[in-house]
Amino acid sequence: MDSILEKIKQEIQSHPILLFMKGKRSMPVCGFSAKVVAILDEIGADYETRDVLDSEALRQGIKEYSNWPTIPQLYVKGQFVGGCDILSELHERGELRGLLGLDGSTFSPQLER
Repeated sequence: MDSILEKIKQEIQSHPILLFMKGKRSMPVCGFSAKVVAILDEIGADYETRDVLDSEALRQGIKEYSNWPTIPQLYVKGQFVGGCDILSELHERGELRGLLGLDGSTFSPQLER
């Protein structure tokens, strides 16, 4: 498991905005992943995705890495932001664009959970 955790860490550090999801960005295979992709696309985020269904080690490893039991999971500038519910709330409150730095502000990982 250590090698997958190291790979996950490297992926997260290599991409400013990275979404671990079920399916591909062009074809999510669960409603929660589809909702997050729709939100990120709507606000014009430039992000990468990783399909956790490609590997059971990745699917379990990301849960261990974040200590978060569900997928999708969004990381911004190396920090875990949350899953579908948190991202939906941030979007509804108009805070997600700022959190992602799309309004000229800088990312602040201090979130209420």
